[in-house]
Amino acid sequence: MKNATYKCFWVEEHDGRISRSVKTRSVDDLPEGELLIRVRYSSLNYKDALSANGNKGVTRNYPHTPGIDAVGTIVVRSSNDTFHEGDEVIVTSYDLGMNTPGGFGQYISVPASWAVKLPAGLSMEEAMILGTAGLTAGMSVLRLTEHVKPEDGKVLVSGASGGVGTLSIAILAKLGFDVSAISGKQTEHDFLRRLGASEVIDRKEYEEENERPMMRGEYAGGIDTVGGSILGNMIKATQPMGVVTCCGNVASAKLNLTVFPFILRGVSLVGIDSQNYPMAYRETVWEKLSKDWKPESLMDVYTKILLDELSAHIDLMLNGKLKGRTIVDMEA
Repeated sequence: MKNATYKCFWVEEHDGRISRSVKTRSVDDLPEGELLIRVRYSSLNYKDALSANGNKGVTRNYPHTPGIDAVGTIVVRSSNDTFHEGDEVIVTSYDLGMNTPGGFGQYISVPASWAVKLPAGLSMEEAMILGTAGLTAGMSVLRLTEHVKPEDGKVLVSGASGGVGTLSIAILAKLGFDVSAISGKQTEHDFLRRLGASEVIDRKEYEEENERPMMRGEYAGGIDTVGGSILGNMIKATQPMGVVTCCGNVASAKLNLTVFPFILRGVSLVGIDSQNYPMAYRETVWEKLSKDWKPESLMDVYTKILLDELSAHIDLMLNGKLKGRTIVDMEA
């Protein structure tokens, strides 16, 4: 592979201004890693959009290639015995695409501990339709269903038209849950019902601070993807012994609550950090997503784009104009 070249999405910073382009680079420029992987597909996540927009909380140094998701084939391995050349693997999160060149390049070089073998029940395309969003949704469903069953009552999903939200709805519906979706996008209500939501609640009903320490307990549990007052109100509306998972803070990182839902109702709040979640959980979730948890509507919740189209879709994501998942065909 010495002196081989590849195409990548290249983000540069000059005098505080960000520019984006598709550039040809040398594989020799990649960091030394145990696995060199030829990327078949990547996917666009909000963290990628922030990195591509110069957010120093995500990426410290530029120039840089974002892409926190990748699936592809190992072309070179070093001393690791777990993987072999030719293995198809998924790499998501850890430092990929943040401060390590990411999946928006046709090659990545990473530690073996970041990789998961592609399960037999998933194609590479399906793996990236799921990606970090699907992994996060799966982790959220896994932790929720450790305590909440379909017969316990309705469950609530916020940020319903986003990647994690749509996949959470699809998985929960397949498992037999009665799912209520919170969304601020009127145009997506029919889409969310097709995914499996039995009702769609306008975001305005949950985004205003409710001064009461608790609300009527309508839901057995929930999956929150946005944080802030919506998460607070979801917790307040959870039944005794219910569980709410949280994985995002795009609305706010602050939570204005009393302890009453936790003490008087025994509600549990479970945080989901897909970036550094233990590998045993990752392997379990990917295996489930390749079998019983694979959403029946999976192929209906994504858009496939080319590397040259990525910059425009990043702007759409930052402006809240994307729905479902966007995957990047790295070989087209």
